[in-house]
Amino acid sequence: MAETVDALAAPDAALARAVAVLAEGLPVAIPTETVYGLAADATRAEAIARIYEVKGRPRFNPLISHVSSMAMAERHGVFDPLSRALAEAFWPGPLTLVLPRADTSTVHDLATAGLSTLGLRMPDGIARAIIDGVGRPLAAPSANTSGGVSPTEAGHVAADLGRRIPLIVDAGPCAVGLESTIVKVEGDAIRLLRPGGLEAAAIEAVAGRPLQRPAQAGAAIEAPGMLASHYAPDATLRLDAEDVRPGEALIRFGGRRLPGEAQARLVLDLSPAGSLREAAAHLFAYLKRADASGAGRIAVGPIPQDGLGEAIRDRLKRAAAPRP
Repeated sequence: MAETVDALAAPDAALARAVAVLAEGLPVAIPTETVYGLAADATRAEAIARIYEVKGRPRFNPLISHVSSMAMAERHGVFDPLSRALAEAFWPGPLTLVLPRADTSTVHDLATAGLSTLGLRMPDGIARAIIDGVGRPLAAPSANTSGGVSPTEAGHVAADLGRRIPLIVDAGPCAVGLESTIVKVEGDAIRLLRPGGLEAAAIEAVAGRPLQRPAQAGAAIEAPGMLASHYAPDATLRLDAEDVRPGEALIRFGGRRLPGEAQARLVLDLSPAGSLREAAAHLFAYLKRADASGAGRIAVGPIPQDGLGEAIRDRLKRAAAPRP
């Protein structure tokens, strides 16, 4: 099983251990404010290949490269004025920018799936310190089997990948609980490739223009999280449920009770108070708990579409999509 180091009790020791394992070209599960990531040196082909091997990830799905500073970001991506303004406003934080690759970039083609662009993000907390210690970008998709539910606690990683990786850095539950929002500036337009932990309205306020919404299903993969089927538990999902059927587990929102929930195998409320931020933080953990209940199907009550509800509904829609 993977070694687990406690970054809350001993941050310096956890940092040193993570940097040492990453320097060997091995993957390490690290906590970010969004979800736990499976990190490896983004400039080394063999290190990136280990991520794909551990996750069972399709090779055409690109990886985000995580940086610790603007100076590091500028060595790998070409920033237009709007992308720079967004980075200055929201980094470190749950925003990924898809940018043209700089001539000076050493991020390996395996991390970008052969694209001429790359996704860059600056995470917060110990993840940023680990990247700084390595001195190079870290590719870090969510630390779970590809297509499965993203981990928001170290225990989720251990249960899924614990026998396949050497180290898990534990910093407790992730504060945001949803992957980063991904955007791409194209001339005067800005496209939302994946809704996530940063609300679209906050980006629009800085950009001074509306975001163009995600491409339709079947479009070319430009960023992580664009596969039609993704974030899926073993159980099937029934979305916008107005009742609960025998044997289902229920995930609801806002304290709204649904007819038939007394016969549910498990009832979970993403936020009894109706907070979308709280719901986002609980989403993946609750999907895992509902899946572990033994129910063959999970009923999910209605979720608002505004604010972070857009990202929550996006994850649920992909989790409910037909499996490839």
